[in-house]
Amino acid sequence: MTVELKQATKVTGGITHIKPTSLVLETGHFNVLLGQTGSGKTSLIKLMAGLDPLASGQIFMDGVDVSKQSTQKRNISLVHQFFMNYPQMTVFDNIASPLRVAGMAKSEIAGRVEEAADILQLRPMLNRRPHELSGGQQQRCALARAIAKESRAVFLDEPLANLDYKLREELREQLPELFAGRGAVVVYATSEPEEALLLGGKTALMDDGVVSQFGTTADIYRRPNNLTAARVFSDPPINAAEIVISGKTARLNTGTIWDLTGAAADLADGKYTVAIRPHHVTPVEKTSNDVALTGLVQVTELSGSESSAHFRMGEDGWVSLAHGVHAYEIGKEHQFFMDVSQCFYFAPDGRHVA
Repeated sequence: MTVELKQATKVTGGITHIKPTSLVLETGHFNVLLGQTGSGKTSLIKLMAGLDPLASGQIFMDGVDVSKQSTQKRNISLVHQFFMNYPQMTVFDNIASPLRVAGMAKSEIAGRVEEAADILQLRPMLNRRPHELSGGQQQRCALARAIAKESRAVFLDEPLANLDYKLREELREQLPELFAGRGAVVVYATSEPEEALLLGGKTALMDDGVVSQFGTTADIYRRPNNLTAARVFSDPPINAAEIVISGKTARLNTGTIWDLTGAAADLADGKYTVAIRPHHVTPVEKTSNDVALTGLVQVTELSGSESSAHFRMGEDGWVSLAHGVHAYEIGKEHQFFMDVSQCFYFAPDGRHVA
């Protein structure tokens, strides 16, 4: 089973929400749409689900053009971040609702509902109504409905966004197992890079209605093909600054200089952008590749076992993220260390060059 978009676009009221997009999504793994709010993730899902019309292009499911088919004929399931259950129905009836619409026999409906309820640990709640469930149980009910329907494609639009941290962790771990071996194309939209990495599979990075890169999630994280992709796949935001390369050295506008190695050492002289993720900029020297930086601390945060510091270095705002508790003074200069072996180098047009 595949879902394929060929030059698909979405235009509403003269505003282009999805620019020409070609993409092939397959079974056997999660297909993650990763991007910030407004990047086009939900718009793309609505196109694939048949909820919004195409302005141009085509959508194929298993090689069949479904561009003009209704949502019902596409045989898909959609789970939102909001708990979309029928309040007047029991959990059993909520899970069974699409099966009844399809005219399935009562005995088969009961079997599918009970199987899905067992998978999502909802068997004791089948006679309850949604208002009697916790948020996590309500979302499990929506997921059980998608499983029981045995859809050709399942679209999960930030399904864990409204759950508390613990429930999100639990369901995130379970989701790949829930849909494994079911033969459906599973598409999962999220704004969290960490979530994409945990789910694995393949990821489409989205920005301003465009897929900037698509491929194996781990590969994209390690090798973003442009600066936009690197920025999408970093939370906290990736640090970026203009540098000048001369010979085999790089120089920041603050005067910091380091020697280039590997592919970076072969770059021609000129202006480039260097980018590095915050966890490779730390308040203590960790490796022989570290280069000292000095920045004016503006904001600090302590989250669990990690400390972050937002600091100003020249005209650029940078972020350091480090394990442990570190003391910073807001408004004071602090020394940081950048592991230059983890730097990405981009040409003036944004292309990844080293």
